[in-house]
Amino acid sequence: MQPVSRHWPVRTAAPLVLVLLLVAGLSGCRDEPSEPTRIRIATGSPTAVYHAFGQSLAALLNREVQGVRAEVVVTAASAQNVRLVGAGEAELGFTQADVLPPREPEHPSVLAVARVYDDLLHLVTRAGGPIRTLGDLRGQRVSVGADGSGTEITATRLLAVAQLGGDRVRQEHLGLDESVAALWEGRIDAFFFSGGLPVRGVAELARRTSLRIVDLGDWTEPLRRAYGQVYVTRDVPRSVYRADPVSTVANPNYLIVRADLPAALVREVTRLLMDRRQELAAAHPAAGRMSPRSAIVTTPLPLHPGAAQWYRAAKP
Repeated sequence: MQPVSRHWPVRTAAPLVLVLLLVAGLSGCRDEPSEPTRIRIATGSPTAVYHAFGQSLAALLNREVQGVRAEVVVTAASAQNVRLVGAGEAELGFTQADVLPPREPEHPSVLAVARVYDDLLHLVTRAGGPIRTLGDLRGQRVSVGADGSGTEITATRLLAVAQLGGDRVRQEHLGLDESVAALWEGRIDAFFFSGGLPVRGVAELARRTSLRIVDLGDWTEPLRRAYGQVYVTRDVPRSVYRADPVSTVANPNYLIVRADLPAALVREVTRLLMDRRQELAAAHPAAGRMSPRSAIVTTPLPLHPGAAQWYRAAKP
């Protein structure tokens, strides 16, 4: 086994079982080997950012934290991830901020590790098609994201403020991979997806056909008025998907954690998240945009005590 990181809050000369006791909260006799602490990271589609980020984080944890076995879980993304972490069926997960309740819960089962980057809402259609504005979706076949995804929540809210709810749009509920395939095959006319730049599934489709990313920048303020201040406007440059540059609606996303995980373990997760940003960015560029200063802004979720301890020591 690799030695415990020098940043781990236990002297490295301590017996291995003591380290495992502190990490996992286990008890037992010194000569009985302890089971590794399981860290399930709830992510999203295999071709989306959460999954790439989660895989890289799992590899870091497995390599650098003794007594931990980390793995990723493919999910529908944000809303499902919050449910899984809150129910104790995952230890870590990624979620958009707009999926969370608007106010800090009184007895949270889920806490924050960090604000990691911003998710940008993509409205993707074929470049030669008739859809040029949000209003052009009326009567069209459009995927609003998988059930239980953050995309579904943001897209549904956007359609509501644009008075395109109900049956004004022929809605499908497809994940990213299914949406890409359906647009390619002509079974839908457009799809929404919320993710950090670049979204691999969208980029792969752009290499096969010319795409239009519909400009949604004018809808940020209506969303803020209707649903709160979490939404911001961000740009999608031409270089990302070889499509005309646009502005769109974005909202921050967080790495969340079970509230009952030991502070020592969460402090180590936080350290790796911040100290290994460049390694994480090799899996996806969005990871490289994190900083300790921005990471602590996780309204409405409070930081886990272990994460808060690390940030206080780091003085972001």
